[in-house]
Amino acid sequence: MKDTRKEDSFWELAKHNLRHYSMFIMLALIITGFAFMTGYVNINARNVTNIFIQNSYILVLAIGMVLVIIIGNIDLSVGSVVAFTGALGAMIYNLGLGILPTLILTMLIGGFIGVFQGYLVAFVKIPAFIVTLGGMLLFRGLTYIVTNVTPVSLRDDRFRKISSGSLSPEIFQVGDLHLFPLIVGVILLSFYIIMTLRDRKRKIANDFHVLPFKYFLLKTGILSLVALILCWKFANYRGLPTVFVVLAIAIGIYVFITNNTVFGRYIYAVGGNARSAKLSGINSEMVIFLVHVNMGILCGLSGIIFTAYMNSALPQAGNMFELDAIASCFIGGASASGGIGTIIGAITGGLVMGVINNGMSLMNIGADWQYVVKASVLLLAVWYDIYTRKRSGVV
Repeated sequence: MKDTRKEDSFWELAKHNLRHYSMFIMLALIITGFAFMTGYVNINARNVTNIFIQNSYILVLAIGMVLVIIIGNIDLSVGSVVAFTGALGAMIYNLGLGILPTLILTMLIGGFIGVFQGYLVAFVKIPAFIVTLGGMLLFRGLTYIVTNVTPVSLRDDRFRKISSGSLSPEIFQVGDLHLFPLIVGVILLSFYIIMTLRDRKRKIANDFHVLPFKYFLLKTGILSLVALILCWKFANYRGLPTVFVVLAIAIGIYVFITNNTVFGRYIYAVGGNARSAKLSGINSEMVIFLVHVNMGILCGLSGIIFTAYMNSALPQAGNMFELDAIASCFIGGASASGGIGTIIGAITGGLVMGVINNGMSLMNIGADWQYVVKASVLLLAVWYDIYTRKRSGVV
């Protein structure tokens, strides 16, 4: 079928794609607003780096949570699992194991927790809300037991580099400017542009709908400019944050899985209509099970990052993390009804929450009002989802 919308005006295209790009517009407006209110402190190099460091563990959780929400479930236990795996990770590291073995073992522990909860949800058919609510209480209690309600200190400061360290080889340093982030950014951006052009060419060859070339250039140009500005900010502070590299790798893997693999398509099919998916030959139970296992693995990774950030494992760690992760997904365009959501959207939603927290802290606004604003943004995002679904005729 030939494309009949290639001559659409800019405003028509914007209207058709408003749902997909609204979270990016919201993030840009929030950053701009706080820039004026904080005297542009929120966009200086140090603060931009700190935003990623301070919110990295929530962004990791958001990657897993959006998949859980896409299949129509919810996970209320992630905060407690982060605390539990973070405590065990600190204890494993204190035994004398290196950072990499500690990371692998901690993620495996999180995976086993995901197996436990995923089995109950997928095969025993206990609602995910009930299973993860029980998990929230269970693993919080186990955290208190293994830590004896006492912070677990790390044997050295090397572990902390996972969260607050940076990659900045001296060979790429010119004065106070760290060129390494810029070099990496240009290489990855070039690769992205080449792959995007190839994908566009393949779609045209198969008669799929694509954006008119001038709007494609505009979209690619804006994304490239944002990426280069971010790399410039990193270059002007301490170099490329280690945790940003971890986060970028995770995003790349899960974007590929959701967009380019059969399993990714199965996730959306189960979320759209689990019964229809099963009738189509998809093992819906196994998909749900694996999504919850994946959530547990990412909780283990998040637990390590948060422990590194605090430089100790705290018994009360992970408090309200589930709220931030779930809110990130809904703000980023995931649907409360399932079947809709993206990794990039969840990350953008997490950055919206992080920028709001950071901006309000810079303005010395108390935590009480921060909760009010975060709740309001979440409710607004869910209302917008319901409103746009009704407008498009989706029940």
